[in-house]
Amino acid sequence: MQPLTFDQLHALPTVVDLMTAARALGIGRTKAYQLAHAGQFPCRIIRIGTNYHIPTADLLRLLGVTPVPLPRSTTENWDTEAQDG
Repeated sequence: MQPLTFDQLHALPTVVDLMTAARALGIGRTKAYQLAHAGQFPCRIIRIGTNYHIPTADLLRLLGVTPVPLPRSTTENWDTEAQDG
């Protein structure tokens, strides 16, 4: 399993699955599920049914990776949509 690069980390969606988080941390599949099941995974886990989801912000914070800010024009569009909504 290849670890994630900084570019791949910055391209992650808001929430990732357990295996993507494990890959970023360099943890194997079995160990990741053992830690998650024991409540010892190093990031906050959102469990939906039998699926584990990890907020990307928590993962990046743990790794000490600064999120890449969105271009200003993108955030302005969100502000406008929120006001129109």
